[in-house]
Amino acid sequence: MTHPPMSHAAPPLGSVVRMLLRRTIDTYRDSPQAAGWLEHNLSRFDEPLRVAIAGKVKAGKSTLLNALVGEQIAPTDAGECTRIVTWYRDAQVPKVMMFPRSAPPRQLTISRGSGGLSFDLQGTPVEQVDKLDVQWPSQSLRTQTLIDTPGIASLSRDASARAGAFLAPDDSPSQADAVIYLMRHLHATDVRFLESFYDQGVAKATPINTIAVLSRADEIGVGRLDALSSARRIARRYRADEKIRGLCQTVVAVAGLLAETGRTMRQDEFAALTQLSALPRAEIDAMLLSADRFSRTDPDSTDVPDREARAKLMERFGLFGVRLSTTLIRQGMTDPTAISTELVKRSGLDDLRTVLSTQFAERRDLLKARSALLAIDLVLTREPRPASAPLAAEVERILAGAHEFAELRLLSTLRSGTVKLAPDVLAEAERLLGADGGSAAARLGLDPGTGPDELRAAALDAATRWKRRSESPMSGRAVADVARLVVRSCEGVLAGLQR
Repeated sequence: MTHPPMSHAAPPLGSVVRMLLRRTIDTYRDSPQAAGWLEHNLSRFDEPLRVAIAGKVKAGKSTLLNALVGEQIAPTDAGECTRIVTWYRDAQVPKVMMFPRSAPPRQLTISRGSGGLSFDLQGTPVEQVDKLDVQWPSQSLRTQTLIDTPGIASLSRDASARAGAFLAPDDSPSQADAVIYLMRHLHATDVRFLESFYDQGVAKATPINTIAVLSRADEIGVGRLDALSSARRIARRYRADEKIRGLCQTVVAVAGLLAETGRTMRQDEFAALTQLSALPRAEIDAMLLSADRFSRTDPDSTDVPDREARAKLMERFGLFGVRLSTTLIRQGMTDPTAISTELVKRSGLDDLRTVLSTQFAERRDLLKARSALLAIDLVLTREPRPASAPLAAEVERILAGAHEFAELRLLSTLRSGTVKLAPDVLAEAERLLGADGGSAAARLGLDPGTGPDELRAAALDAATRWKRRSESPMSGRAVADVARLVVRSCEGVLAGLQR
């Protein structure tokens, strides 16, 4: 058997774009605004990935952020701070900075309530605040900066406009490298927003940097114990929809409240749930017919949490969380740590974390390079000059020639249904192009612990198969073009395994 020829390893995309950024900075040294903007984007390469959390009002954005961090820091009530774009970054000591639109930044006093942090804006109207910067010691924030955005389609035009201006600005690239978009169900507003966020331009194509989350998944089926199974079926149906596939990388079902509570559950809450689980099954089931009934109905037994305590439990766990927790305790799970772990597992948060790792963390350099190229393009467009012509040509060369961007374009094409392939062939093509993650194992559909010899053999086999498909007289031109690019991806895997 003849093996496909190996390609010479190209310089890493991140290194190439960094060099271009530095050249562009040198060219625009006499323009403080342009040079400052470019310097800022150069420094972004060394920052954690910026991940914005977006969605309509009450989609559960702040709750999901708290679940990802593992701590209640984002306010989850409908206060004024939820109308401001708020950044959450890792730091050695807690600090919150406010950035007014027409005044210097200043530090705010932090107070802690039952629903996350609260900030005193010191009399500054929300409309005059550009953003809040929350610096908080957190292991989870070391690899990604999370950005909480106001609700899309909010009754407050200002809040909705803020979210749109941050996520899809008209005159500059977004400050976020990637987006988690929350929706309670697929609504026309969600589709319109994803469409507005998507751009057919090479570097701006966003399915690669957008994940959709079917949020508050535990509320499907009125909090029944099979609610999350139903939500996962709906998410799978959305993932198979050609329209949605063309607008986001994948759809994951997550019960954000369950995940947040699982990661932050307190001993007194576990004790209260243990008391409730001791009630007769029929009695606790009757209480859990609705949130209001659970809080207001007094059971016959006196050894149960009072109304106020039950109302707080409902606020923290929801109907599904209380029902699941008491069921687990009745089944013999008496360790609060085990209960917390099970809540997080069932919430879908682990599934989302896996997707964030494979789709965002493994593509960190690609997403950062994409943001940098958009920043360079903005400067070249706004301040054209003769010396910038070679820079513009280099941007075009990178976009056209970098295999990473070719993969993005082809993934978008395949997801749109433009090229017709058999379902199993399409699934393999998308996987080899990196749809399930950029690692060799993910691309080849193998276990992460697979050894290099087995990975190499699988990559050679895939490259040979797709090379035959590219040369087959039965393949039309479009299919042959797809196959040739997939072969290049296989060769890239092989080159990476040789390093």
